[in-house]
Amino acid sequence: MKKKTRCAWCVGNELYEKYHDEEWGIPVHDDKKLFEFLILESFQAGLSWLTVLKKRENFRKAFADFDVQKVAKFNAAKIETLIQDAGIIRNKLKIEAAVNNAKKFIEIQKEFGSFDAYVWGFTKYKAIVNNPKIVKEIPAKTALSDAMSKDMGKRGFKFRGSTICYAFMQAVGMVNDHTTDCWKKKY
Repeated sequence: MKKKTRCAWCVGNELYEKYHDEEWGIPVHDDKKLFEFLILESFQAGLSWLTVLKKRENFRKAFADFDVQKVAKFNAAKIETLIQDAGIIRNKLKIEAAVNNAKKFIEIQKEFGSFDAYVWGFTKYKAIVNNPKIVKEIPAKTALSDAMSKDMGKRGFKFRGSTICYAFMQAVGMVNDHTTDCWKKKY
């Protein structure tokens, strides 16, 4: 049986391959899932995505199954509890940013009807399909992620730099950066 050809960044790690095959680059329009990726991508800053994936279930428990309404109500005591939680990335600024971003996420939902309508508006509600031949051709950020980051900054989001925004766009399928030899390219 012939092995599937995958994007080189995930090859050799079962968790990475599963994420690549089942999630990365597949369009997401569910606000709860979008909130999950917003939180996870902000925690990735300065770390590997694999580090975050390994702790994903712990993040799910720590952040109320990514219920934006509940996370927005986290108080100082809850933040302190999270800082002590060895199951997640214990960065006080990132934890505080997650709570702040939950509040901003809700504001976006009120303004646009959904977070989905807001973020997908940056791509005119269509997935952008790039055709990188190798992983090195995949950018860390683009003019579009710059624009998203800038707008989110104006709206008060934290840990939302252009690189984080681009990784988020890739994760939720706003951008399809599967390499041309990857079996997932068709999506």
